[in-house]
Amino acid sequence: MADRIGDRLTANGHETMTVNVKEISPDLDIDDFDGVLVGASIHMGKQQKAVRKFGKANRDVLVPKPTGFFQVSGASGEETEEGAAEAAGYVDEFVEATDWRPDRIGLFGGALRFSEYGFLMRALMKRITRKEHPEVDTSGDVEFTDWESVEAFADDFAAFVEERFDESSDTS
Repeated sequence: MADRIGDRLTANGHETMTVNVKEISPDLDIDDFDGVLVGASIHMGKQQKAVRKFGKANRDVLVPKPTGFFQVSGASGEETEEGAAEAAGYVDEFVEATDWRPDRIGLFGGALRFSEYGFLMRALMKRITRKEHPEVDTSGDVEFTDWESVEAFADDFAAFVEERFDESSDTS
């Protein structure tokens, strides 16, 4: 999903860099970027520890910049009020843990890639899916992502960064 968003931002004329937070070089200075978009997926009720750590460690650099956060979760893929509330709760916990409130937030359903899981993980995920979502066919991979919404989020973030950049240029 990060790559798809990066491709969309590039298509909108922005120079982008997609980086896994676990692999960020100490030489990378996020203060050099006009905007920062951070993504995470939910596993066992939380975003990846590395993403929470990144948000908290870089809070002071992120706050004055145009920023966004996107989250991928099964709850967002449910498209129910309960799912939306659960997904929003994960974001609230992230904001509280990092003390960083992104300017733009996107919540997206992900996918169940049974074909990519090892035997035990595949069996566990199929069991959970059959219990929680009996209508879902677990005989193959399942896609819950609304890619049009993902692209609309990327477009909105691009416009937001452009607007903030234009405002700062006007006051200079």
